[in-house]
Amino acid sequence: MLTLRMNDAPTRRGDVGHERADSRRPGAPRPGHPTTAADTADAAMSAPETDTVPKPARQVRRLSLRGADGPVGRARDFTRQAMADWRWSPRGEESVEDVLLVVSELVANATAHAGGATELALAIDGELFSASVADTGARVPAARPAAPGRPGGHGLHIVDALAAAWGTTCGPHGKAVWAAFDA
Repeated sequence: MLTLRMNDAPTRRGDVGHERADSRRPGAPRPGHPTTAADTADAAMSAPETDTVPKPARQVRRLSLRGADGPVGRARDFTRQAMADWRWSPRGEESVEDVLLVVSELVANATAHAGGATELALAIDGELFSASVADTGARVPAARPAAPGRPGGHGLHIVDALAAAWGTTCGPHGKAVWAAFDA
């Protein structure tokens, strides 16, 4: 029969002993002790260098657009900042500009056809990025037939071309038109 002594038991996050000295990574400074050049050299030698950035866990940011002046510009700025914070640009600046154009079209469509955008919600989950624009309108948007010589009416064609997927979610107080992008 195998008998475990108490100090052999695994420690879980939240347990009192979780932050024991032996649970620190090699080269990590000890609490209450100054860091020396040797500590820094040990840490640098033990940690592999990498260019990959870990993908963020699911995060959501919201921007109220109800009654906002210049909602398209505000939505673009908010989206650009979120993507920079989340380090989301799988194909470089081109993918960032694609997302910004789609967000602009969704907000502009809500402003022109649904009484105004009320909220922009951005979400990231690993490599998937999504933008959702809420409004108080009940009508589900539909792309008009393409007419290259006609000004306007191309917004949903742009969304369809640039987003991996898009759609509408209806609710009791309006709807949200969303677009999703993957790496």
